[in-house]
Amino acid sequence: MTSSSAVAVFVACDLPNSVQNLFTQRFRARCNDQGRTLTAAELLDGVQGMDVLVLTATDRLDAELVERLPDSVKVVCTYSIGLEHMDIEALKARGIAVLATPDVLSESCADTAFLLMLGAARRVVESSALVRSGEWTGWTPRQLLGVDVWGRRLGILGMGRIGQAIARRARGFGMTVHYHNRRRLEPQFEEDAIYHAGLGELAEHSDFLCIACPSSPETRGIVNGEILARLPAQAVVCNIARGDIIDDEALVAALISGKVAAAGLDVFAGEPDIHPAYRTLPNVFGLPHIGSSTESTRLAMGELLCDGITAFFAGRQPNNRIA
Repeated sequence: MTSSSAVAVFVACDLPNSVQNLFTQRFRARCNDQGRTLTAAELLDGVQGMDVLVLTATDRLDAELVERLPDSVKVVCTYSIGLEHMDIEALKARGIAVLATPDVLSESCADTAFLLMLGAARRVVESSALVRSGEWTGWTPRQLLGVDVWGRRLGILGMGRIGQAIARRARGFGMTVHYHNRRRLEPQFEEDAIYHAGLGELAEHSDFLCIACPSSPETRGIVNGEILARLPAQAVVCNIARGDIIDDEALVAALISGKVAAAGLDVFAGEPDIHPAYRTLPNVFGLPHIGSSTESTRLAMGELLCDGITAFFAGRQPNNRIA
């Protein structure tokens, strides 16, 4: 058992000051003061002699870098729920515990999912541009006709914590919830949602298709041309998960052809170097990966990691340990 105040923590990611303060108040912490993502060399330099490394989705921790971590490191924390930026098996092989931030960002991400659906369906990009340009000449019955959200069918790809939070909101909009998951949920979690064993079948029942599953070798590119072709007419595609789950070329083609009415995207493959069409297509409502970007959620994520670190060094099992 080790006193929390004696635990040495290197916060490699550029966190808000309020979150950095959580670490410096509870541990012997040193924080990234560069205002940017550190290079691999800077990360390795900063973590020397430290017990804990804290990073986030923009910090790559591949097998080679894991091998170069000093023996002092007993815990790696990711300030995220996504894990694709780390080599989990390499960390396990070195006996390094991995902590993440599940649960605490589900509600803010679900809020953003509905922002994406509403913004895309009601043509917010075009509407806002019309007002800001000064070219709006007044209301007409033909102006910027969008797609209803109320009472439509919502298909959720990935019915985990975030997917279930989206489903709760959808019921308030009178939507029928359909979902596809690796496994069917237990009845108490499924509630009235309708399970589909295949993604293609889900697509056929999705006036809105909302992506909320993790990125993995099995899910990358899974929303492809074949799946998009099975969507109903005037469907809207939204992504609150990871950009690489969508085949960009296929979605862009569907948006240009009108097969897909609109897309609401908070995440992109290769961000911030995204597919150029997403910057210009009027039927793309894009956000800069702000799904969990609220002050309270950012603090809750930091508190969860701090509590997990304290539990680990006190000899207890952290609730947020994922490896």
